[in-house]
Amino acid sequence: MKPSRPLRTLLLSLACSAALAAQAQTATRIDIPAGDLAAALDAYARQSGTQLVYRADQLKGARSAGLQGQSASPQALDALLKGSGFSARRDASGAVVIVPATAQAKPATPAPAPAPQQTTDETPVANLETVLVTGSRIPRAQIEGPSPITVITAEQISAQGFTTMPDVMRSMTQNNGATQSPQSISNSDFTPGAQQVDLRGLGPNHTLVLVNGRRLADFPLPMDGGVSATDISSIPLGMVERIEVLTGSASAIYGSDAVSGVVNIILKKQADGLTMNFRYGGTELGGGESYNLTLAGGFSRGGLNALMGVELNEQKPLWGYQRDRQDSSSDIADYDNYYRPVDYFARSDWYDSWLDPGEAACNDTGSSDSYYVTDNRYGESYCGSDTAVALRTIIHQRRGITAYGSFSYQFDGGTEWFADVQLGYQKMKQLGRLPTWETAQTDAITDYFFNQSTDQLEWWRRRFTPEELGGVENSFTKTTSKTIALSTGFRGSFSEDWDYEAALSYSLYKTQVSWPRILSDVANDYFMGPQLGTDDDGYPIYAGDLTRFYTPLTTEQLDSMLAHIVYNPESHNETLSFTVTNGNLFDLPGGTAGIAVTAEFGNQGYDLNPDPKATGDSFYYWGWKDQDGHGNRNRWALASELRMPVLDTLNLSVAARYDQYRYSGRHQGKLTYSGGLEWRPIESLLIRGSYGTAFRAPELHHLYAGKGSVDSGGIDYYRCATEQPDTPFDECDFSDESFQLDRSGDLTLKPETSTSWTAGVVWSPMPELDFAVDWYNIDMRNQTQSLGVNKILQDEYDCRLGIDQDPDSQFCADTIARVVRTGADNHIASVHGGYVNIGMERTSGLDVSANYRLETALGKFRFSANYTRVSSHERKDAPDAALVDMLAINSGYDIPRDKFNASIGWERNGWDATLYASRLGKIPTDENFYYQDWDEDYLPDVEDYLPATWRYNASVGYKLNDHARVSLAVNNLTNAMPPRDFSNIDYPFYNFNWYDTIGRAYYLNITWKLGGTPLD
Repeated sequence: MKPSRPLRTLLLSLACSAALAAQAQTATRIDIPAGDLAAALDAYARQSGTQLVYRADQLKGARSAGLQGQSASPQALDALLKGSGFSARRDASGAVVIVPATAQAKPATPAPAPAPQQTTDETPVANLETVLVTGSRIPRAQIEGPSPITVITAEQISAQGFTTMPDVMRSMTQNNGATQSPQSISNSDFTPGAQQVDLRGLGPNHTLVLVNGRRLADFPLPMDGGVSATDISSIPLGMVERIEVLTGSASAIYGSDAVSGVVNIILKKQADGLTMNFRYGGTELGGGESYNLTLAGGFSRGGLNALMGVELNEQKPLWGYQRDRQDSSSDIADYDNYYRPVDYFARSDWYDSWLDPGEAACNDTGSSDSYYVTDNRYGESYCGSDTAVALRTIIHQRRGITAYGSFSYQFDGGTEWFADVQLGYQKMKQLGRLPTWETAQTDAITDYFFNQSTDQLEWWRRRFTPEELGGVENSFTKTTSKTIALSTGFRGSFSEDWDYEAALSYSLYKTQVSWPRILSDVANDYFMGPQLGTDDDGYPIYAGDLTRFYTPLTTEQLDSMLAHIVYNPESHNETLSFTVTNGNLFDLPGGTAGIAVTAEFGNQGYDLNPDPKATGDSFYYWGWKDQDGHGNRNRWALASELRMPVLDTLNLSVAARYDQYRYSGRHQGKLTYSGGLEWRPIESLLIRGSYGTAFRAPELHHLYAGKGSVDSGGIDYYRCATEQPDTPFDECDFSDESFQLDRSGDLTLKPETSTSWTAGVVWSPMPELDFAVDWYNIDMRNQTQSLGVNKILQDEYDCRLGIDQDPDSQFCADTIARVVRTGADNHIASVHGGYVNIGMERTSGLDVSANYRLETALGKFRFSANYTRVSSHERKDAPDAALVDMLAINSGYDIPRDKFNASIGWERNGWDATLYASRLGKIPTDENFYYQDWDEDYLPDVEDYLPATWRYNASVGYKLNDHARVSLAVNNLTNAMPPRDFSNIDYPFYNFNWYDTIGRAYYLNITWKLGGTPLD
């Protein structure tokens, strides 16, 4: 990829900045320029190896005169602090606490940390951090707050082998929701290439993702056609300083969406010299190579501090046919019962008996891998292929560039201007399935037609071969995304103890998506000719041309009926905020109380900008009549937080916030509040707890979506149960019914609400060892979602037959009305999905973590472990609906009961190594996942659950010198593959939400720094 002129200019600026910064640097002296005090302390800690602890909120606006040419010593640190209004206090562990010069700090321990969600160095209500600890041996019990927070540093990310933001988020034990896999059809159809984070399994739309404490625009296409979420795959991992994750309701601090937690991704703020990092990745089994180059540099000159960086990445695709476990239809675990090649050319009659094409027809299909199929799952006869099923991408092709800059300028009066900007450009290609045509009619009520040529009702399907396409690349879904995130403002002080920040943030996500689709009218005319009328039963009459059906098309012929649906969706999020803080509001026995007050004004909007031909009255593209959707809303909010050190050992914090949303002449407002408690009965023990309320405003797409319809299908549970009661659902004659699914938005939707509490202990029996145990409970009400087809049909069956439901309830009345039946046989004509406020969803569980640091003659060792166990996860679809245990084996959900990870790290003489292990708990087998009437006699060999699985990553690195480092990481060290599931009959024959077949992967990483201080 040749750099553009702006990119070349940016790289030249970075190189020049590094050269200027390098002039005053040597490897043997501590050289720190004048500037921001927090930046100066961070530089001193890195260069001297001293452990520093300080409160970031207290250092706002403070300046340092710098330090030139001195060796590390107490006197040097005092010189660095001279005139800043702060001084150093040292404790017995060797750590240094930075306190106001007039403060009477206890020499033995640092002051208790305030609540992590209190005032911050970004915006006091939009960043998790208040205490910075650099290389600290301070006991963890002294720096934790009332709510559990997980911090993942850039060093941990690299050492544990993670190369993308989705990899990092999947590793978290609290992230136990099944988000979109790159292999899922919905990832190809609804949100191509986007990936999400789902804390506590409550849905990605209930996890708030921030970058530098600021909101981002959502991916502009709703996930699964209805749910909005932040695309974490667009965030440049190479620019990340650390990731802070707060789990639990936090709307009183952050507003809407912070129901199950907050992920705050902190990008780098400080740099000296120019750092270049190159990473190459490959897989042992072939395919999926990746390249990543990150350049970052910065400087401080007078009052100006600047950091600029750029990340270039290229990811080559990994195909299904490149993995033995999924390169053929014959890879299905239960081969004898379920082997079925993909059909290229298939016909059936009204009774679903497949019509034999004859071997001669299949030998002339123009496909090198097609053959005459007679021995398969149902004894069907058709022209099919074993390998066509694997013409899909496991990892998408992706290429992009992201530029990032962070700037600040300190004025003489103490006022600071700041700005962060991020620009991204990504191109992605993926293939979820080959283009297909069926004899679905434009009313989508029936797939059958009366064929005059054979004098019977028939159904036809034509899947187009790679040869007809001129290569599978011509059926890629293509996505081009452009993102911008900008925040700027001023911060400073007024009066004696008050600080302020005024900030404007703006985020825009624009994308163009192109899906290959068959033009229904052109294909119908070519294969079946004009409609010749309608028979007595209402079925259309055609004279289907079998010669045309079985004769391969030329690429030119297929081009005439293959087009691309092109969408140009975009979304935006903008916020103007003003915050004032006072860390010395009034005195209490344990210290001074602090307060933060924030006012926010914002606007959020989206526009799908769909292809007009995809939303018209007729099905212009086969199987597709999509929803339009566009709208925006204004919001304002007032919030306040108060931290109160009631005693030396007891700290209380409270917060309250009121948000109001205005849209289409309507308004919705909600007050949320939270409280936290920290009690330290002894220095090494923290007992903590928090309680909070949260809410989530309705999805914009749920409010503003236009009516859309798609060809759909599913099991007619009601007819199966009443007409063939002795037949398993998936063997019933009505197990694969076709119908139309439609849905549209509803401006009357209410906000979702929730309550949450946590309770836990943090124990640090010695500075090198700590443990934390936290219980959590989240209870959501009025949850809004798009109703799934299978769920609607199951509920209709339950309601009509009175199975665990009251047939006279309002829930059953609404559910039965959603399924429109017609004809003498009472078949399903259409299903109304739509969006509703459902009853409730709640979850509870336990988080455990431990850390140990050991220094020996053999080097420094670091041990860490994290474990999450979900004790319950339940939901009701309405107040009068039956309670569903989502952890039950046949609930239709695959939430793992537990997740675990651990790592061992080692450092000595420039060498470092890390071994990382992760464990995914058991999940239901595919058969148990889907069917509530599980019959052990039907498939006795199928286990109830898939076993827990382990994955291991390992890395080793060596510092060549102070400015160069090389490392090698191996992911999936044992080349583990997904567990076999004998009941999974759908490609790729394993649960792709939780597993993959990438196998062992290697990453070579080279870091080189020009000028500046030595590498950390």
